[in-house]
Amino acid sequence: MKNLDIVLAVVGGALVGATLGLLFAPKKGEDLREDIVNYLESKGIRLKKGKLDKLVAEIEEAADK
Repeated sequence: MKNLDIVLAVVGGALVGATLGLLFAPKKGEDLREDIVNYLESKGIRLKKGKLDKLVAEIEEAADK
C-alpha cells in the first residue's frame, strides 16, 4: 500500500504542477517565441523559422537533463 501512496502523490503533484503552470504562464508559447525572435532581431541576429525551432529543441533537451 505504501508504494501506491507514493505513486499517487507523484501523479497528483505532477497534475497540480501542470495546472498551476498553465494558469500562471505569462504568455502562450507562440507569443513567447515571437518575443524571442524580436529580441534577437533587435540585437542584429536573424533566425529563420527552422533555425528557431532547432534552437527551441536544443533548449528543451538541455532543460530535460
